[in-house]
Amino acid sequence: MSQDRAKVRLYVDAPLGVAQSVPVNREQANYLFNVMRLATGDRVALFNGRDGEWLAEVVTHNKRGGILTCVAKSGPQCQPPDLWLLFAPIKKTRTDFIVEKAAEMGAARILPVQTRHTNAERIRQDRLQAHAIEAAEQCGGTYVPEVAELQQLARLLDDWPMDRQIMFCDESLVGAKAGLTAASGDKWAILIGPEGGFAEEETTRLREMDCVISVSLGPRILRADTAAVAALTLWQATLGDWR
Repeated sequence: MSQDRAKVRLYVDAPLGVAQSVPVNREQANYLFNVMRLATGDRVALFNGRDGEWLAEVVTHNKRGGILTCVAKSGPQCQPPDLWLLFAPIKKTRTDFIVEKAAEMGAARILPVQTRHTNAERIRQDRLQAHAIEAAEQCGGTYVPEVAELQQLARLLDDWPMDRQIMFCDESLVGAKAGLTAASGDKWAILIGPEGGFAEEETTRLREMDCVISVSLGPRILRADTAAVAALTLWQATLGDWR
């Protein structure tokens, strides 16, 4: 029996529009038809990061795939602010947490960076991208941020676009009042350091860049995953789409 409201939301890499047929792959079919037990005529909310959210109906399905057909647009495309999150990867589950929360909290792009004291030497970009997709599906978002491959912080700063300001979460400012004072502009990045903190030469270089604004995250030194959430909250409340 068809439903008035969709039980699940699904990210798809296909155009969405009236009467548009959308194929689902084996992994999606397993989730929809085995885990969620959807049947022919049931409704699914679809989004692709471009065309908003669409209500679709199950037309055919089996263990290996299926076809959904778009019925009506159920929500607009909502783009996040032009905000990047740069962070040094930490333990696997805590890195997953950072990516998930960044997707939920409106980061437009997520860039893992290798610093002098970064513990993790490699990441699974495809797995982290899947976490970003899952977070968008669960939180009602219509945009999925790109998760970039791990890159050296120094190399990234070499080619940094100077019209993009960096909110540098500087541990040496712990105890100072948290906030972005007199900050403006549309293009931003937040930089969170590794568990061992930034090396002296990294901190010096950042402070010498005209596009960098050093900020405190309050009276306590935060773990890297907590700092990411705190920094995103601070930026969104001050300059982002939470205002």
